[in-house]
Amino acid sequence: MAAPAAVRIRHDLQTRLVRSRARTDEIFSLIREEALYDRPVAERHRLIFYLGHVEAFDWNLLGRRAFGLRSFRPAFDQLFAFGIDPVGGGLPTDGPLDWPARREIDLYNQRLREELDTAIDVALEHPSEGHPQLLEMLETTIEHRLMHAETLSYLLHRVPYDSKVAKSVTLRTHGRPLKPDLVEIPEGEATLGLCKSNQETFGWDNERGECVVSVPTFAIERHNVTNADFLRFVQAGGYQHRSLWTDGGWAWKESSGIEHPVSWVRNGNMWMARTMFEDIRLPLDWPVYVSHAEASAYANWLGRRLPNEEQFHRAAYGSSHHAAERQYPWGNDEPSAKHGNFDFANWDPVPVGSHPAGASAFGVHDLVGNGWEWTRTIFGPLPGFSAMPFYPGYSANFFDGQHFVMKGGSPRTAACMLRRSFRNWFQPHYPYVYATFRCVED
Repeated sequence: MAAPAAVRIRHDLQTRLVRSRARTDEIFSLIREEALYDRPVAERHRLIFYLGHVEAFDWNLLGRRAFGLRSFRPAFDQLFAFGIDPVGGGLPTDGPLDWPARREIDLYNQRLREELDTAIDVALEHPSEGHPQLLEMLETTIEHRLMHAETLSYLLHRVPYDSKVAKSVTLRTHGRPLKPDLVEIPEGEATLGLCKSNQETFGWDNERGECVVSVPTFAIERHNVTNADFLRFVQAGGYQHRSLWTDGGWAWKESSGIEHPVSWVRNGNMWMARTMFEDIRLPLDWPVYVSHAEASAYANWLGRRLPNEEQFHRAAYGSSHHAAERQYPWGNDEPSAKHGNFDFANWDPVPVGSHPAGASAFGVHDLVGNGWEWTRTIFGPLPGFSAMPFYPGYSANFFDGQHFVMKGGSPRTAACMLRRSFRNWFQPHYPYVYATFRCVED
């Protein structure tokens, strides 16, 4: 006999919470003790902050707000409450001695988890007596933690190899021969966002407000821009041609001394790639990871553009026939390993076109996984936007005209965030995210 729906939901949420904790625990286990107080990216907190942050977020939202539990370490609740958005303002100036000892944070985290787990068990046994938004809050804490599992991964990419516990991984560096080409996408509709009445699917506030957009015919690159493609741009002097860059992009590039993608390393006359655990010869078949400013300059070099959000949706989820849009590029089946490089399957990319089973109805590859994809759409609210009442600043704080929408997902993106409506965003001069791109011709 099937379990009641409420029991299934309870079991699913508790299982997912445990698994999400295992993701962040795994990443912290790779950082040697002495490196926890390092700051691998200048615009971000020291790594030790995140050890407390992923737990304090859960405590502040669930323990204090949903369950009304008494704080046992209020100073830590506040210290680890908020991260840093790497845009505007000065760089952080704190030193290692400004942070607590690892053991103190571990004890805080351990007690926090024990108290939360007890409260969650009781609340899910008696849902009618608990907080009316508890299930949404639990989904929020799970996805927040999984987002930080990805953030921590790209920060860990910047940590020196001898400061990490090495793992034996197999890197796929050579793909099947592919001919760069454009795919024509016929005129049609693209559905952005989630219907507000759809309470069965969790979505962040910036996803709420379903919007159907008419998309004219356009052509899009079948595959992401590869390291080989971008190398030609570098060799052609793309970083020195002022006309290819926006004013802001050029100023950032010049002031930061940017001359190539941040994950590339020059070794004499040879280009190397900085992977998670070693430098290797630059895999020409991998998607290139670059900032929005670099992607835009490359597109200008080709006389093309980055796609907008609705063009990405049309190419990814649309159909050449007048059928309903797909939930995923490959159809409506749940994401699996055959469909792409995502859900923490790898620490690094794989060659483009490695997952033909994940192609869209139009034959466009890797639209989900292997790297977030930049669009030219400025991040903003969908029609009818309303902020999450228990996390009002999650999206609204970034509706500032300074962030661009990213779609798809990376090797370190959890499967639950591969849903069609999910929107990621970043400012254009931040090169550390696992973000690639492809170009369009309108």
